Amino acid sequence: MAIKVGDAAPDFTLPNQAGKSVSLSSFRSQKAVVLYFYPKDDTPGCTVESCSFRDRYEDFLAAGAEVIGISSDSPDSHRAFASKHNLPFTLVSDMGSAVRKAYGVPATLGLLPGRVTYVIDKAGTVRHVFNSQFNPQGHVTEALGMLKDLQAA
Repeated sequence: MAIKVGDAAPDFTLPNQAGKSVSLSSFRSQKAVVLYFYPKDDTPGCTVESCSFRDRYEDFLAAGAEVIGISSDSPDSHRAFASKHNLPFTLVSDMGSAVRKAYGVPATLGLLPGRVTYVIDKAGTVRHVFNSQFNPQGHVTEALGMLKDLQAA
């Protein structure tokens, strides 16, 4: 079952590109989290999406949020991808796709891992879900818009 707005975001602990464990719960009550699931490191759409998050990363920080990218690629693959594109945020490795399944991220055409972004507030509640395989830059716009709405509330 897919996670939707109003649901508690499933916690996870996964290795990042440096091999260190990252837990979603470690951000609770400190900052919002923009969690974006993407299909694969260094593919055209995923590179556009990740570089779009990179280019607006300061805006996310200013809005009180951390960005975390998640795919089934290995920490080594994430390290190479982050280094090649100067990605300043965390990429975590969901190699068994357990977290992808916990969030109910759908596959596109039944084959390609989905591209879904979740905006999770400081309390750990999902406040926004954006699902679009073919609009990678839209994930950044959608997430920033929701963060601004949360700040205004």
